[in-house]
Amino acid sequence: MSEDKIYTKFAPNAEKNLVIEVDGEKYERFPVRLPVIMDGDDIYTIIKDAVDGYATADDMIYVSEKIVAISQGRAFKVDEIKVSKLANFLQKYVTKTDVGIGLGSPQTMELAIRELGRVRILFAAAVAAITKPLGIKGAFYVICGPKARAIDGPCHYTIPPFNNYAKLAPKDPDKVARKLKEHLGVKEAVIIDANDIGQNILGKSNRKLNNKTLAAVFKDNPLGQSKEQTPCAIVRKIK
Repeated sequence: MSEDKIYTKFAPNAEKNLVIEVDGEKYERFPVRLPVIMDGDDIYTIIKDAVDGYATADDMIYVSEKIVAISQGRAFKVDEIKVSKLANFLQKYVTKTDVGIGLGSPQTMELAIRELGRVRILFAAAVAAITKPLGIKGAFYVICGPKARAIDGPCHYTIPPFNNYAKLAPKDPDKVARKLKEHLGVKEAVIIDANDIGQNILGKSNRKLNNKTLAAVFKDNPLGQSKEQTPCAIVRKIK
């Protein structure tokens, strides 16, 4: 396949750039359109079918943690999540943003309690209550870790039917990344939680990869998971 066909097949999303520079290196990010991923779907085969003939052994594959979690059955209809009194109480104190609910709903807070345990959640909430008035933000998520950051609920831009779902972080994301690397025959694979205000690396196929660099490659959030349906990307370093 000729080199230029990848540029026609995988054009950047609207108002997003194809190329980004990180630490003096330039990378191309080719967003890959996929069908809507559902519980039980084989994402390894689905992604392979989408990138076959375009991704090379020198490329990386970035995959949104959301579709990994959904395929693992870790997304739940919000009206089927039984919310505890503790979740109802704690969610009131979560700062909400335009890019995601996070733990700012009773259902997502309930998932966090189930995933991380009441003791850890209560400790994190107590520390946050002390540090936030002092101008120190984010203590809750520092204590709870990336599993808490990756929990999210329905947003207006989420593609149906998941505009009525809340989801946990994916299970064993490093293992998923390693399997993706092997299945796709690419250099590395990354499971990322990215939005317009931040990026977190949840899984990677090689533990030696630098999380800060991996996140910086996606600092402008080039993926699109609403009408774009591009929850993964081929990432190619420009030589």
